[in-house]
Amino acid sequence: MSGWLKIVGLGPGAARMITPEVSAALLEASDVVGYVPYVNRVAPREGLIRHGSDNREEINRAEQALQLAFEGHRVAVVSSGDPGVFAMASAVFEALEAGDPRWRSIDIQVLPGISAMLAASARAGAPLGHDFCCINLSDNLKPWSLIEKRLRLSAEADFAMAFYNPRSQARPIGFERTLKVLREVCEPERLIIFARAVSTPDESIRVTTLAEATPEMADMRTLVIVGSSQTRRIERMKSSGADEHKAPLVYTPRSVC
Repeated sequence: MSGWLKIVGLGPGAARMITPEVSAALLEASDVVGYVPYVNRVAPREGLIRHGSDNREEINRAEQALQLAFEGHRVAVVSSGDPGVFAMASAVFEALEAGDPRWRSIDIQVLPGISAMLAASARAGAPLGHDFCCINLSDNLKPWSLIEKRLRLSAEADFAMAFYNPRSQARPIGFERTLKVLREVCEPERLIIFARAVSTPDESIRVTTLAEATPEMADMRTLVIVGSSQTRRIERMKSSGADEHKAPLVYTPRSVC
């Protein structure tokens, strides 16, 4: 049997947001490797072995996947969203570079997925319609001083910004620090979107301003988008017969005034 390794993205949550290319790879796989909650999103079937592991074990699971593929297994390494955005693609290549030289002969492919950032942006409108950057606010793999530097420079450059991993029980003050940095650089009216659990039954989209934002508005299931100074909010009219107004649309113009 000829083995291969495909690093795939499962999208932000809903099965309908998994790409056909990824669905085909999962059907062909003999083994699925990944963080337990993501492995559990892949339905069990005859001939498929699911290898779930805990959080913060990315290198160990990458090494396991590479060895399985080297032994002839058809291996799918799963991540949520897109595997190349703060996910398993980098971990696999890190393990490949440092590991058994024979692993370099493995057929390896990265199959993209819909990232939480893009799914959240689409739900809100088009807040990433002009130049933007993406920052992981977790300080597990980098110091807070570097996060703060990147936040400040990005805000000073007037990028729209997308934030992953804004606030967890283990890191409750990180997002509070983030808001403090933003308030030192940006105007109080700067628009912020809190997009939680996009595409799942728990989805919620909240549009507010920097002045009104609080740390408690974010958790680990939240993708935060901060607009640039050019980002605009369009209030929508109530549909005929509807009880509530439609959610506002947020977009960043393609040109700078």
